Amino acid sequence: MDLTSVTAQWAPRMLSVLRIVSALIFMAHGTQKILGFPASSMNPPLMSMSGVAGLLELVGGALLVVGLFSRPVAFILSGEMAFAYFLAHAPKSFFPALNGGDAAILYCFVFLYIAFAGPGPWSIDAQRGRRSY
Repeated sequence: MDLTSVTAQWAPRMLSVLRIVSALIFMAHGTQKILGFPASSMNPPLMSMSGVAGLLELVGGALLVVGLFSRPVAFILSGEMAFAYFLAHAPKSFFPALNGGDAAILYCFVFLYIAFAGPGPWSIDAQRGRRSY
């Protein structure tokens, strides 16, 4: 078995790993804003822009972890991150390394990829026989 066939065999599974790990890390931003864990000074009102972002991060992240409604959820979260980047980070500096927006850009494009590629085989969507992953 050559390296190309091994990587091709594992590519769909690694898509699932990318989705799960990205969603878990992303969801931590929502738990911080909404649940206060891990503890931080952030405690936005629920109906504020940060509160709504926290809800999207918490609920959307949880849905992506299990792979349920993955494509539309990933698309929404990708848009949230694009919005966050241009609203909160870009005005500070043109350079992402200086404006603190590098994570927002990465989340935006990882979620955009998942919206198009699907959740991978380790997902509820795949188990339910939804569109090809």
